[in-house]
Amino acid sequence: MSAQRHNSFQRIRDNGAFDVIVIGGGINGLGVYRELAVQGLRVLLVERKDFCSGCSAAPSRMIHGGLRYLENGEFDLVRESLAERDALLRNAPHMVRPLPTTIPITSLFSGLFNAAASFFGGSGKPSNRGALPIKAGLTLYDLVTRKRRILPKHKFRSAKSTWRQWPNLTRKLLFSATYYDAWISHPERLGVELITDTEKLAPDSVAVNYAELNPMDGAFSVTDRETGDQLPVTARAVVNASGAWLDEVIAQLSPQEAKPTPLVSGTKGSHLILENPALLKALDGHMMYFENTDGRVCIVFPYLGKVLAGSTDIRVTAASRTRCEPEEMDYILTSLRLIFPDVPVSEDEVVFSYSGIRPLPSSDHDFTGRISRGHFTHKIDGTVPQFCMVGGKWTTFRAFAQQTADEVLAELDEPRKRDTIDLPIGGGADYPAGDGAMARALMHEFSPSADRAEHLVQAYGTRSRELMRYSIAGGDDQTLASDCPYTASEIRFLVQREHVVHLSDIVLRRTDLAITGRLSLSLIDTIADLMAKDLDWNQDQMAAERATLLDELVKFHGVLLSEQEPNAKSRRMECV
Repeated sequence: MSAQRHNSFQRIRDNGAFDVIVIGGGINGLGVYRELAVQGLRVLLVERKDFCSGCSAAPSRMIHGGLRYLENGEFDLVRESLAERDALLRNAPHMVRPLPTTIPITSLFSGLFNAAASFFGGSGKPSNRGALPIKAGLTLYDLVTRKRRILPKHKFRSAKSTWRQWPNLTRKLLFSATYYDAWISHPERLGVELITDTEKLAPDSVAVNYAELNPMDGAFSVTDRETGDQLPVTARAVVNASGAWLDEVIAQLSPQEAKPTPLVSGTKGSHLILENPALLKALDGHMMYFENTDGRVCIVFPYLGKVLAGSTDIRVTAASRTRCEPEEMDYILTSLRLIFPDVPVSEDEVVFSYSGIRPLPSSDHDFTGRISRGHFTHKIDGTVPQFCMVGGKWTTFRAFAQQTADEVLAELDEPRKRDTIDLPIGGGADYPAGDGAMARALMHEFSPSADRAEHLVQAYGTRSRELMRYSIAGGDDQTLASDCPYTASEIRFLVQREHVVHLSDIVLRRTDLAITGRLSLSLIDTIADLMAKDLDWNQDQMAAERATLLDELVKFHGVLLSEQEPNAKSRRMECV
């Protein structure tokens, strides 16, 4: 056990009285944890697995206003999403960056009545979106942000002009339209930064992963799932931010209640990461936002030197860990051939796949794309009132956290002390303006190579200074392998300061080694050796961690590692 984890549980042991307990360490839970803690409340967050390891680890990695929500008539959600997108661009510029997004348009009038159908209760799939409804939607998009615009306005092109920039795009298009949204490079890391920020801003609050909350004699107990230790805790209110597992947690905390109507209706979304240089070049730095043959919106864009493509949208009846199935891979790859018919893509080029359940509000819509991506809270009265967070999406996590926090504060008769709309996140604090400015500052101060500085800035922002000071003190800042940007001191820094418990925490969430296809068995063993020094693992524990990680990679991410060093040609990854 790390010293950091030991200290967290010791603080609970020393004082188990909290104002609020948050259940769930996904992005909504982490957001409301920070939101309540900076208002001066003592908050405990309990996450059953690792932080941001469920649905929050499986987004499309877009930070966006939700252009297609206009089609559902959700204008307030679009307005909120655009405001939160811009706030994240300001508050986390090391991870959230502008993303030019281009829509290939193959019709003129089609789709004019999509929104009207939604207003009157239509739940079927929309028709193909043509140039006129897309133009109207983008004009509204620009209108919403006109007073505080930080991204360029949209632009329409003719087919001929479009092909000049993207010669591989389908010859079926009539026009294209480009607008700007944003993307997030390391969503799981941003979640962890919310915790590290809260530790500095509100040191009386505590967040623990691999732990579980259970009712106990009118109060609660927290169980450390690693040791089995149980600690009694109390709270004046509970926030249920368990996402797709929301209804299960309600039943667990209130077993005496009659079975309530389910609040969450999940859909499954799968994505692929491809190593396809021709497709990466064909995108020319843009995301392509387009329709598949079934009317569902698909995306493909450059991501950390690879290509991210998605997604599926499939109803599920129960919350569980999910994986990309072969038919989903075929669906996504086939969609790419619609817009880039002359660029070959194959499943042999998939270096990583991931899947998660979107915790959407319960709905009877036939077409899952019609289900609202909005959010609301549901209060369950009791000795300790429970505030359930229903719905939401990555982009709006702060707004949802603020809404929930305000309801909790009102219940506890506590004042709001600060707004978080302009509160920097992690390495976004004091981030210098200008392309490359932070990397140049780091090179001037610590003399790393240009590649090393760029890696540090993209992963840690201004926190890279803290990491460099740690590395210099430790004297081991050599990369772990020729094609690996991470160093031994960097791995140990993460283990000691970012609530790491298992090997998978590092490989899948604190770094981008897995999602970018850089893993090898020897690299995994090197990382395990480093972790063992700080977590006091013996050989049997190291072997168990290794086996668990390899099983997870194969079962849930389609990553099968051989004893040979991997590369794009020698390793085949597939959905299993």
